Amino acid sequence: MKDEKLFIATSNGLAIAERANGEWKISERALNGKHLTSVIAREGVILVGSRDGVMRSDDLGKTWRDASNGLTTRYVRWLAYHPDISDCEFAGTEPANIFVSRDGANSWRECNEVARLRDAYHWFLPYSPGAGCVRGFAFHGARAYAAVEVGGALRSDDWSATWKLCDGSNGNPDLEGPPAPLIYPDVHSIEVHPSSPDLVYAPTGGGFYTSRDGGATWELKYECYVRAMWLDASDSSHILLGPADNVDRNGRIEESRDGGTTWQPASDGLNVPWARHMVERFNQVDDELFAVLSNGEIFVSRVDEWKWKRAFAEIKNTNALWSM
Repeated sequence: MKDEKLFIATSNGLAIAERANGEWKISERALNGKHLTSVIAREGVILVGSRDGVMRSDDLGKTWRDASNGLTTRYVRWLAYHPDISDCEFAGTEPANIFVSRDGANSWRECNEVARLRDAYHWFLPYSPGAGCVRGFAFHGARAYAAVEVGGALRSDDWSATWKLCDGSNGNPDLEGPPAPLIYPDVHSIEVHPSSPDLVYAPTGGGFYTSRDGGATWELKYECYVRAMWLDASDSSHILLGPADNVDRNGRIEESRDGGTTWQPASDGLNVPWARHMVERFNQVDDELFAVLSNGEIFVSRVDEWKWKRAFAEIKNTNALWSM
């Protein structure tokens, strides 16, 4: 187990946990009172996203500085690193836009083509006046994908220099949904399998979708409302999903070992279905999988055991977590 620190972004600052003798314990807190939406950490640097830009720490959370130069849209919904490029960061914002940094968040470049798509197709959010938001990224070498709520799936083939709609995403935010083989436009997150840049998976407000051709065509695998998934890096058919019947209604955790054709409960230790919440995000840390719920609680299980227990009961209103 190599990860020794866990960074937990909450609606009231950042909690930092350390692992000792296999157990995680909160060791310190930072940025108290600040509503944090996301967090990433690598090479000794922590970045947090908020409703008012990005902040950076170079000393494991002791001191912070603003890192929003060039971030013309300040409401950051999600942060990501490119796994193959040092100091290459991504910010997805509300209203929907993508910003890219190549210098550790010292400066950001706006991807203007995303804003043009947003305005041309009138992307929106059902719960906010914002014109959509970008709330997820996935990377495979020069290929990248982004999830837009409510707008569709984006793709880049040039190391994220430019973005366009996937061929199987028409950009129309109509919540009635397009016919197959197009993807439902309310895309909550997106994943790509390490074995191929063309194997793409997308939890949406209209179900769980997969694509085998880089987003050109999509297949609906599970009709549900879903935001979160986990993908087995060694087996593209092995998936964990956090489906619900509707927004935050009857949430649960289910597993498929055949690429989404059949599903089985994977909720041991949980009082499911949850009547008013669901899984918001999954995050794997070594051989553990953390589930961040939409009510801010955190649960954890050993990967492939799916025997869940509450983690960090003292932490409220969790929005994201990251390990380093």
